Amino acid sequence: MELRQDQIIGSSPAFLDLMDRISRAAPLDRPLLVIGERGTGKELIAARLHYLSNRWNRPFQKMNCAALAETLLESELFGYEPGAFTGARNRRAGRFEAADQGSLFLDEIGTMSMSAQEKLLRVIEYGEFERVGGNETIEVDVRVVGATNIDLPAAADAGEFRHDLLDRLAFDVITVPPLRERPEDIMLLAEHFGRNMARELEWLVFPGFSDKAEEEMMCHRWPGNVRELKNVVERAIYRAWDGEKPICDIVFDPFDSPFRPPVKRNRMTAQPAPIAPPAENKEPVKPTLPDGPFCFKETVTAYEKKLLSHAMEDARFNQRVAAKHLNLSYDQLRHALKKHDLL
Repeated sequence: MELRQDQIIGSSPAFLDLMDRISRAAPLDRPLLVIGERGTGKELIAARLHYLSNRWNRPFQKMNCAALAETLLESELFGYEPGAFTGARNRRAGRFEAADQGSLFLDEIGTMSMSAQEKLLRVIEYGEFERVGGNETIEVDVRVVGATNIDLPAAADAGEFRHDLLDRLAFDVITVPPLRERPEDIMLLAEHFGRNMARELEWLVFPGFSDKAEEEMMCHRWPGNVRELKNVVERAIYRAWDGEKPICDIVFDPFDSPFRPPVKRNRMTAQPAPIAPPAENKEPVKPTLPDGPFCFKETVTAYEKKLLSHAMEDARFNQRVAAKHLNLSYDQLRHALKKHDLL
């Protein structure tokens, strides 16, 4: 998802449904959870929740809980008093004080320590806390919006997240659909990112994408979601050099290279790789033959589908790599995948 001032771009049914949920939840002065895969725009949704609320003209603080160690996380959230720890010479206000009367977005909230979770629960429950190393109780009015890409109920059942904090945060849960579930938005976003990149490169016009490029982007699974799409589009445009022809070369994996360094394994734990026989001595894997009468066409079709699925998984769903593994051209692989409903 891309935020242009106060605008988030999308037109798919799943996206419009999400926008409706956000608009209805924003005015309610309750804590919320935003759940979604990496790169789906959870921070942008938190910002929209804030700016559509009655707190829109108050502070909007953001913090990534996974970026700080446990001790630093608590001092960053709640502040500290002089002498609270080595190097703490002056009093410092935390994010909760900075967000008073406004909103605080806590990204990767599932990584918080149990100690920090307990203090967070108290702030949400009673609106009060003490700075690290202090005894003074400080009262604040802050709306908390948490975000994560993990299953918090499962983490709570495993003892990794407090059930009572989960109950307080989950007044409602906004689940962000991944980009692969919003196919109508893929080219809309790609055109948006493309125009911005062309403007940055000072092109006179943005020529758009070729049919081949559009087909490749529409068939990609986008595990990195909108963030990945933005990188792919900007990479394709800057590599095109000029804007005279539609963009046709799409590179999904910038690490894909015949000169890529081999994976380094830990000497203590890595198992030695089995020695493969020379290529000329390799024989194709023989399928298990069925017993008794069987349908030749159905059996062959099922085996082809199994080979294609195996190759795609082995290539991490990179179609060009899978095509090389199968000794097929890219177009031949695409045709086979469509034939077996694997796209």
